[in-house]
Amino acid sequence: MTWTRGLVGRVAASFAFRVACYVAMVWMALLAEARPATPGPLPDAILDAVPYSETIDRYNYILWLVSYVPIAVWLLLKEPPRFIRYMITSGVLALIRGFSIWVTGLPAVTGKDLHASMPEQTRWEAFLHLITPFGFFDTGAGARVYLTKDLFFSGHTATTFLLLLYVWKFPTLRWAMLAAHVLIVLSVYFARLHYTIDVIGAYAITLALFTLREGRVGVNDAPAA
Repeated sequence: MTWTRGLVGRVAASFAFRVACYVAMVWMALLAEARPATPGPLPDAILDAVPYSETIDRYNYILWLVSYVPIAVWLLLKEPPRFIRYMITSGVLALIRGFSIWVTGLPAVTGKDLHASMPEQTRWEAFLHLITPFGFFDTGAGARVYLTKDLFFSGHTATTFLLLLYVWKFPTLRWAMLAAHVLIVLSVYFARLHYTIDVIGAYAITLALFTLREGRVGVNDAPAA
């Protein structure tokens, strides 16, 4: 496909929309983080059976980045219009997730309510830190430190599942993305990032949104190499 000025502009606009939605989601998540939660953790038969890994916990967001970004870039280069639709859907999904986090108020998986009654100044500093790529993936003071109650629904599950749905029509990439998605979901358990209900909810909401935007997987997709 020829990269015209109009197409470049549409891609840039989709990036801007996605970033704006992410920023809004982070702010809603921090509002929920500062609100005292009910005593936890909640019982979870699957999570309780999985051992905790400090290493996976520390580098989980970097693992997500490595599993997610290359395939998203591939989609951009392979089929820009589909990538644009994916970015818009991803942005809307981020807004739904931020709202869901804000209204649910689940207790942290660790059971520790570290940020209850977080001062406004601290929340603002955390927000400015997290909306930058280096801040979000900072293993010492990034999302894993500031966001302990951004639970329902799982962003790791939702983002990688959504990308899987959008690249499903490409057999050469489908199985690589599926493997990456499974790896990310497993890491969510080993890192103690989410309850099982957060993972289930991510699948339900992501698939519903994708269906509204694109129709059922495979129905409107011509086979692609």
